[in-house]
Amino acid sequence: MLELSLGELIGTLTAAGLSPAHARPLWRHLHHELQWDLSPPAGFPPPLRRWIAANLGQGRRFSLTPPQEIARVASTDGLTSKFLLRLEDGETVETVLMGFRGRHTACISTQAGCAMGCLFCATGQMGFVRNLRAGEIVAQVRHAQSALRNAGSPALRNLVLMGMGEPLHNYEAVMTALDIISDPGGLNIGPARITLSTVGVVPGILRLAEERRPYRLAVSLHGASDEERSALVPVGRRWPLQELMAACRTYSARTGRHIFFEWTLIRGINDSTAQAARLAALLAGIPAHVNLIPLNPTGGYDGTAAAPAGAKAFQRVLLAEAGIPSTLRQRRGIDVAAGCGQLRVEKRPGSPR
Repeated sequence: MLELSLGELIGTLTAAGLSPAHARPLWRHLHHELQWDLSPPAGFPPPLRRWIAANLGQGRRFSLTPPQEIARVASTDGLTSKFLLRLEDGETVETVLMGFRGRHTACISTQAGCAMGCLFCATGQMGFVRNLRAGEIVAQVRHAQSALRNAGSPALRNLVLMGMGEPLHNYEAVMTALDIISDPGGLNIGPARITLSTVGVVPGILRLAEERRPYRLAVSLHGASDEERSALVPVGRRWPLQELMAACRTYSARTGRHIFFEWTLIRGINDSTAQAARLAALLAGIPAHVNLIPLNPTGGYDGTAAAPAGAKAFQRVLLAEAGIPSTLRQRRGIDVAAGCGQLRVEKRPGSPR
């Protein structure tokens, strides 16, 4: 049920002989009130009640099954919580909720595992299991929003698709989910507050440009030469930097938007001022902002984060060489493996693939 956009819900109901107006109370019940129980409330008109009774439930056309929260851990930073959610088929994903000064951001997964294989990323280390369905992506946002409501906190302000998986490797489901999430009559997270992060899937970036999708784009680089990048990000061998940067320029030209470039700072690997200068040259002519992310520890990679002084020097070069603004990302949730690149679900005996 959560995979239907408002337009699809209207079409489904009208095809069954109901009025288009019947879609609005059902949509609000699902995406604004965040209800899972559709035992018809008093506000549902009789035709809608009959349609729900006939079409929703086990073995019927539609299902509405909430993900089961099987673990929730809170960081000692007091700002970050991580949820382990079990989906209908038994597969599990992790979702992170972050708060700062009364503003909350949810970090959402788009796949169980990831096929991109980035060396320093825990999700890449676990491999690919499957794509998430649009409804499973929407359900994570609902879960985070419900957690905030239950705690008496303000609603979600921002959404980042930077959890488990590569969003552009699951393009159709992700775009369907984002259309639903950004609908003003439902979860109402505006497109300008939604950031989609990719490791550099060139066809997906070009499709975003062609379709002029309204979401913010973040591109993970981590290396300013093909050799350096491919050593950390294997997908760089499929889409080399020349091709990737051409796609980024096309995206900026067609959409008029800045691109956020992500750079995980690894001591002795990609944190030198010489590499910062090469990055500045690489981004020449692109309206860019660089997010510098000190490496977070994972069990499958033995690198360490760049020293604070080295990170600051890297920033200075970007600004001095090309006037490129950058942000040095604060490390949050590291103690509960909720930081960037740390999300991973361990497989247990008998668990599905």
